[in-house]
Order: sequence, then C-alpha cells, then structure tokens
Amino acid sequence: MSPRAKLAVVVVAVLLLATGSLGYVLHSAHRGPQQAAADGSFTLEGPGLYFRDTATGRIARQPLGAPRGARTGGGPECERFYAAGDTAVCLRREPGVPPRAYAVILDRRLREVRRIAVPGIPNRARVSASGRMLSWTVFAVGDSYATTAFSTRTSILDLRTGYLIKSMEEIPLTLTGARYHAPDVNYWGVTFARDDNRFYATVSTKGRTYLVEGNMAAWSAKSLRENAECPSLSPDNTRIAFKKKVSDGPAAPWRLYVLDLATLNEHPLAERHSVDDQAAWLDDRTVAYALPGRAGRASDVWTVPADGNGAPRLSAAGASSPVAVR
Repeated sequence: MSPRAKLAVVVVAVLLLATGSLGYVLHSAHRGPQQAAADGSFTLEGPGLYFRDTATGRIARQPLGAPRGARTGGGPECERFYAAGDTAVCLRREPGVPPRAYAVILDRRLREVRRIAVPGIPNRARVSASGRMLSWTVFAVGDSYATTAFSTRTSILDLRTGYLIKSMEEIPLTLTGARYHAPDVNYWGVTFARDDNRFYATVSTKGRTYLVEGNMAAWSAKSLRENAECPSLSPDNTRIAFKKKVSDGPAAPWRLYVLDLATLNEHPLAERHSVDDQAAWLDDRTVAYALPGRAGRASDVWTVPADGNGAPRLSAAGASSPVAVR
C-alpha cells in the first residue's frame, strides 16, 4: 500500500472514531432526560408507599400496608426520591463525559419542572409537607458517614420564590450557645416543619455531630443536642426520628432513636440493626427505613413502631428511599 493510501486509511479511521465518540456523547446526553421520566400512568395521584426499586433503579409504589410484592413500577429513575404535597424531588446521575448528577424537580404527575446540577454523589432528599421547600444532600468527597474523610453539600430550594441556597454552610450557626465558625462544618439530612420556615438538620464539625434547628426567615441555625444524625420530623411536628452513634466499630455504628422535641427525652426503636438512612415517617406511629438487603438484594425497606415497642417488619423487598404519599 502506498504512503498516500495508508494516510487516507488513517484519516478515515480517525474520523470514524471521532464520529462514534460524538454520537455516544450526544446519545447519552439525549438519553438522560428520557431515563428520568416516568411512564405517563405512574403519578402521585394515588396514595401509597413509594420507593426506589433497586432492581430497576425506578420509583415504584405499593398500597400502604399491602402485602410485600404488591407493587406497581414505571416511575422515574432516581438514586434518592422523596415527595410531598404536589412536588417530588429525584436525585439521579446521568451518563456522559464526565457523568453528571442532578436534582430533578417533578410535579404531581411526575413531569419534570426544573433540573439543577449537583456537585457530587446523591445521598439525601426531602420535601416539606406543603411541597414548597425542598432539600438535598450530596457527597462532595467520600461516600460514607462512617468515616471522617467525607464532605457534603446540602442545598435548599424554595419553589414559591425560586430561590436556591446552594450550600447551607452559609447559614450563621450557633453551637452550645456560642456563635460558631469552622472550615470543616458539614450539613446534611434536612427535614422541614409544616410552617415551611423551621427546619432540622445534622451538623458535623471536629468529629462530632449535632442536631440543629434552623429558621429560614431569621437565617439562623442553633444546636439542640449532640450525637444525632439524619433527622426526620414526625407529621405532627412533635418528634424527630434520627440515627444515634452507639459504637465506634464500623460494622454497626448507629441505632434508630426518637426524640421528643418538647422534653428532649429520647428512646431507641425496636430495630437493633445499624441503620444508615434518613428514616421516613409513614404516619405518626410508624417509621420506615432501608437496610442492606437479604438474598442478594441491594436493600430492603422495613418499618417499625415509633414508640419503641413492637418489632421491625419487612415492607418492601429490593427497595430503598421510602416515602408515604396520601
């Protein structure tokens, strides 16, 4: 083959590779939003327990209190999901070069209304009871709360005004009665009160965690107690379910507790396994959460009475990110 012919072959090969790569990128960029969409018949209109089906990555639902397995699929593809009022938030990663993560805001028919790029690995999500206030947490560095080598980024979005707080670290913080500043402050696990103004969250600094109460109007946050993570406010706004560190061992560091906000008294729940999740209240009596799955499943959703009595019950096999929609 002559040098000119060889050169022509090389040029054609390079063009084909470039075209193929461009086609893959364009296909991935186009494919992402389609993956996030739910089937038209899958909405938040019917009451039920909604959760992420770990086998498909899509949101599914089953009737509240229904036997395990009585589920309907076809929801959007999410890594973390939560819904309340007429709003849902879906945290997901999409293919591309480089891959990207988004907080996708959905209406009651699970149609996308807004998409916000998030700088990290999706981890926690919450929506206030009215559907107005949304929050999400991503791991910016690391991928586990069980180590000190992590950094989070937590955002809050007010749907009524459209105002986005990109990082909660901007909120003036008071710890144990004194104004506090430190470069290692991390927020995560926001939960909103019914007034859409008060909220609770975890703050971590100097190797310690705190439950903080925040006020959006006053633009402030203050600590209520130490050693409380991933708070979840009960529907009647009187109690908080949270995970408490009970061991320094990596195998089982946490246990679920419930805190009475009026007295600040706490009690453990009947679930004795270590729960690394932001629990969700199904009603004022029941808490749901995910645990590592059995029989090869990634995770399962369990429920337990909030008063500390009773026993855990498997509610949805192969599931995570539970939320009750009514």
